[in-house]
Amino acid sequence: MLPLLLASSSVYRRELLSRLHLPFICSSPDIDESHHENESAEELVKRLAEQKARALAASHPGYLIIGSDQVAALDGRIIGKPHTFENAREQLLTASGKRVSFLTGLALLNSETGSCQVDCVPFTVHMRELDAERIERYLRVEQPYDCAGSFKAEGLGVSLFQSTEGSDATSLIGLPLIRLVDMLLAEGVQIP
Repeated sequence: MLPLLLASSSVYRRELLSRLHLPFICSSPDIDESHHENESAEELVKRLAEQKARALAASHPGYLIIGSDQVAALDGRIIGKPHTFENAREQLLTASGKRVSFLTGLALLNSETGSCQVDCVPFTVHMRELDAERIERYLRVEQPYDCAGSFKAEGLGVSLFQSTEGSDATSLIGLPLIRLVDMLLAEGVQIP
């Protein structure tokens, strides 16, 4: 089996991948993550996931390289990581009582053969009606400023949800493990 490389510095993706009990290393690719004009959210995350994997191929020959990227969409508009309390508060106020779509791009590149599997895994969160006071309390506790959508689904953020829909809840955290297992199996990886 080829060794695994996670093309990410995300602690969330690292924690998710460790659930599969497979040895892996991490390296963060340096790519331009700009959104191209007329590019859909799905096209964006698939392109970025593949670019992240390909960016490390030359320096890691003979690896299976996992790339992933995620965006949130609200009212047909891509929303990113808030980075600040004010931006997070605004995102959550806007999302109150609405549906937020998360699209997670996933790529598995065999750097030995050049073969690359790429997919996009959608997941939808229906938000509760949220008032400013509840949002501010949540943000002060969890500080999800590095998370698309301004919440941590693996933590207290789940208290902001009315319901969810999708085939793989791990995609909401940033690495769709069910689809990744399919890709790894197609590459002959034995999952414990």
